[in-house]
Amino acid sequence: MMRRGIAMLIWMATVFAAGCEERNAYVPPPSPQVTVSQPVRRLVSEYLELTGNTQAFNSVQLVARVQGYLEKVFFHDGDSVKKGQALFLIQQDTYQARLKQAEAQVLQQKASLAHAQTELDRFTGLMQQHAAAQTDVDNWRFERDNARAAVVAAEANRDLAKLDLDYTNVAAPFDGRIDRRLKDPGNLVGAGEFTPLAQINQIDPIYVYFTINETELLRVIKQTSIGPGEAEKMKIPATLALSGEEGYPHQGYLDFTAISITPTTGTLLLRASYPNADGTILPGLFARVRVLVVNSEKMALVIPEAAVGYDQQGTYLLVVNDKNVVERRPVKLGVQADNGRVIEEGINDQDWVIMTGLLHAIPGNTVNPIQKPMTQAESNGDNPSAPAENGKPAP
Repeated sequence: MMRRGIAMLIWMATVFAAGCEERNAYVPPPSPQVTVSQPVRRLVSEYLELTGNTQAFNSVQLVARVQGYLEKVFFHDGDSVKKGQALFLIQQDTYQARLKQAEAQVLQQKASLAHAQTELDRFTGLMQQHAAAQTDVDNWRFERDNARAAVVAAEANRDLAKLDLDYTNVAAPFDGRIDRRLKDPGNLVGAGEFTPLAQINQIDPIYVYFTINETELLRVIKQTSIGPGEAEKMKIPATLALSGEEGYPHQGYLDFTAISITPTTGTLLLRASYPNADGTILPGLFARVRVLVVNSEKMALVIPEAAVGYDQQGTYLLVVNDKNVVERRPVKLGVQADNGRVIEEGINDQDWVIMTGLLHAIPGNTVNPIQKPMTQAESNGDNPSAPAENGKPAP
């Protein structure tokens, strides 16, 4: 009986130990899942990405060109104005009186000219009849010529008086938007000083000024055989992005290049023009500009920029081999293609590059790759979507 009880205890201990071993058995975690795609081979062009600032197409500071009291202001601060629209009126009565005075002087000098011509004709006839001396004829010829010159001077004074009267009406020199007025009605303006009244800008189209360093400039000239002077005549596409904007949504073209390098900075000033009918692009904004390098089209492998890794050893991509093991591939980067990146060396179009799940992809470890063909949008740099449910693991 005792032996039977001992056997029972041994059997229970064995079963208990076996149960504990099953509960503590180690089960390795599943391989992390990653999305892989093959690079897209497509036609790409090289672009220069530069920075600059926006500036008005035309900008004028309106000033008082004659002295007088400012009588009227015909706009509200910040208004859009049309070319020729009256903006300010300076006291006119003084200049109207001066114009009348100048017109009277013209009439007076014309009368003197007519009298001198009549006397010259009369004395010329008398001299032919031997009834007048040559001296009298010469004297009236002098008077006639002097009166003629006086008429020209009087007409010039009249024109100047008319200009001064016109200057009392300050008008918009072009279509644009006017800033706040700097002088209120009742102030004396133009009194022997430079008196700004307001500033007006034309911002449709609008300019963007930016620079290119001499190293990049010389490289592009050597590559394209096109100098800056010739480039500005070609209307080369130049897209624009403002702060906070994705991509380059504004389309324009290069329309000016400076004639010399700035010695202190080693850069060449460039300018591009952009339509701005809605006036949303204001002067003085920071801008990113992307300019097409002409004749730079070529077929190349392109991947999203987000797939590229950087460390102390250089740039690299993570690829999955035929055994589903992650490999680190050093690569040589080419130009940007939209928001994608051209890969010149390091991979080919048969490699499966990891696009998502990069944090879990450690070189030398096994992963569970989900193959997903790369679309044109993704090769431009858009984020790939989640892998499809029916995606099949790579062999």
